[in-house]
Amino acid sequence: MKIQEVNTPALFKEFINVHRIIYKGNKDWICPLDKDIKKVFDANENIHFKTGKAKQWILNNEQGQAIGRIAAFYDTTQFKDKGHIGGLGFYECIDDLNASKLLFNTATNWLKSEGINVVNGPINYGEKNAFWGLMVAGYKNPSYKENFNWEYYENHFLDFGFKQHTEQTTSEITYANFDMERFKKLSARVMQNPDYSFEHFKMNELERFGLDFVEIYNKAWAHREDFVPMTKERIMSEMLELKPIILEKAIWFAYAKGKPIGFYVSVIDVNQIFKELNGKMNWLAMLKFLYYKNFGKVNRIRGEVFGVIPEYQEKGIETGMIISLYEALLVYPKINTSELGWIGDFNPKMHGLFEKLGAKTTKVHRTYRLEL
Repeated sequence: MKIQEVNTPALFKEFINVHRIIYKGNKDWICPLDKDIKKVFDANENIHFKTGKAKQWILNNEQGQAIGRIAAFYDTTQFKDKGHIGGLGFYECIDDLNASKLLFNTATNWLKSEGINVVNGPINYGEKNAFWGLMVAGYKNPSYKENFNWEYYENHFLDFGFKQHTEQTTSEITYANFDMERFKKLSARVMQNPDYSFEHFKMNELERFGLDFVEIYNKAWAHREDFVPMTKERIMSEMLELKPIILEKAIWFAYAKGKPIGFYVSVIDVNQIFKELNGKMNWLAMLKFLYYKNFGKVNRIRGEVFGVIPEYQEKGIETGMIISLYEALLVYPKINTSELGWIGDFNPKMHGLFEKLGAKTTKVHRTYRLEL
């Protein structure tokens, strides 16, 4: 076996293509878009390169065929007193522990040489709502930018010495299972309180909602050890990128006396379309995308991010946004299912809320940690 660092455009193209080899014949796998992976490792697109580094490697067998890949990265803004934390991600490998160890050793040795002493993986070199965690249950219907992998990957991580760090669950609810009347009653107090208001997103007011998102996000996630502040530039860029898959009435903001206090962002489940595209977004793929989007291919939305600033949690704000969402989506009769994006085991309040909704757990992802 031969491992090589990705240091040319040709090798990076091979790096992206590895998953097409690893999952050949797997009918449940949906190829991620090439452009989304390219963006992660583009220093002009990913702000983490301003204060960090990333490397990628490809593993080939004796015949020169790619049999694995891995990326390693870190951002010095996430260095804390208790440790310099780095990450591993975009891991793919055949079912061979020797191959797996060679990939892990190469990546962790580089991180260690950079002063990293704690490694999390598999994670993204960026936002947590993309390419995050190892799938350990629910190997069906992977969502857009959601990690999918063979079941044996967990053994690869554990065999190398990684320990489970967090567990994230994804849930699903159908309109048939959603008790609308019950939640109308539960939300009545907050919905009828004149101090609170709920408003759906409008693309023609992108800047206003972008600023509100930044304010809420930076207050709601500031306590996390890996928190990186959101900026207006980042959210504006991301919202413009999401524009083709946005339903305005699937994104809701909550306000207290006009002050932004919460958001619930959902988008259409475009992986129902991307399953037909094999990771490409050329002109033909764009035509397919528009056709499937407009003629009934999509019947699901996916909750991407849900946040309420601390002083307004457990006051019914979450319920108010949920009931606003479900009432608004009645105008889209083809949408009958909502996937509730992953919630970590460190957030029991949200787990409790989803249980009250009648949501059923459909997928489980785990992140692992290794002390170097």
